[in-house]
Amino acid sequence: MRISRRLFIRDGVATVGLGFAAPAFLHAIAQAQAVSSRRLVVVYLGGGNDALNTLVPYQDQSYYSRRPTIAVPAGQVLQVGSDASGRALGLHPRLGGLWNVFNEGRLAIVQRTGYQNSSRSHFEATDTFGTANPQSSIGSGWLGRYLDTLPRPIDSLTAWNTTGETPRALMSGKTGVPAISNASTYTFASPNRGKAATEERAAAEAMAANAAPGRPHLAFVNSTSRSAIETIDRAAKALSYQPTVAYPNNGFALALRTVAGAIVNGIGSRVYWVQTSGYDTHAQQGAGGGSYGNLMGTLGDGLGAFYNDIRNRGLIHDTTVIVFSEFGRRISENGSGGTDHGAAGLMFVLGGAVRGGLHGTAASLQPGHPTLENSSGDVRFETDFRSVYATVLDQWLGVDSVPILNGDFRSGPQIL
Repeated sequence: MRISRRLFIRDGVATVGLGFAAPAFLHAIAQAQAVSSRRLVVVYLGGGNDALNTLVPYQDQSYYSRRPTIAVPAGQVLQVGSDASGRALGLHPRLGGLWNVFNEGRLAIVQRTGYQNSSRSHFEATDTFGTANPQSSIGSGWLGRYLDTLPRPIDSLTAWNTTGETPRALMSGKTGVPAISNASTYTFASPNRGKAATEERAAAEAMAANAAPGRPHLAFVNSTSRSAIETIDRAAKALSYQPTVAYPNNGFALALRTVAGAIVNGIGSRVYWVQTSGYDTHAQQGAGGGSYGNLMGTLGDGLGAFYNDIRNRGLIHDTTVIVFSEFGRRISENGSGGTDHGAAGLMFVLGGAVRGGLHGTAASLQPGHPTLENSSGDVRFETDFRSVYATVLDQWLGVDSVPILNGDFRSGPQIL
């Protein structure tokens, strides 16, 4: 019987699992194949998410005294147990989709994430999370630097940005990332229709095929055009996808559905960037309901649908999702029934390979407690956000995080 490469690797790995010794190169092949099949979905919550109303310390009386109108009632929270400090915690009642993933053991909640002297500026803090460098919010991004480590030539859809503008995290020195916010409108732009448009595209493809030897600038333009044209037909495959679950009818969920379509159709992207906004809740935030409740419903329902869809397709063990925002919010509510810019926040990591549970400890919200800062107005960070990045890079994407993050942050929570 002829043995295919896939069967050889599969059965070879199975043999090793039974206790037989195998040459080192077999381990290397198996590991490389496993890593290349993995994908990372990054979900960014723009505006500064209120971590205290996302993960509620529902037995902390200071939480209720400092938030008399916006605190989530204890009887409404979706309980997730107690953390290492013994503080009882629960998810916002509209995060039922994520609560189900948590109960499956596949949602890690990393508390009090941030960095020293957190910026309260949206732009600076967002770029800091993008560069992974609190000392500099300019330059390339951590995901861009990861993409630059991949062997050349790189696939034109190795990364997929679903927003209109490339985020700092994906900026790189030598890897372009297409911004495809809507695959249905991501087409060859032509003022003509029908045969004329087809001929125009064919002409563009012919010009882009010119390698332009000895003319590096033209070669760069042509190669960029060729990559852009190549992505059009591949991205369109995501549109024909028929999901196994019903996704909510909103922009965030539809973006996740497009990502699911790209994954199931084997587009080959390793990194997807999805962004949703509205988290700058300075006024009329609400408690279990209201505007913040709607944000939580959008987040939980969208991620829950995506997780279930990918799991139903048998691809959840190759998919990891990381969720974060640029900062948390202040502990006490303001006079407008909202919360202002704060310090430490939280991060979610979910997927089939994730070690779920509560990581890190919650702050005590009693004024004067050492887990607080800024005259007890803010939650002090406990876990450097870069340690979560390091885990994703080392344990999931299979690269050395130290040069990418310009430091060793590998002592963080073991979530993968």
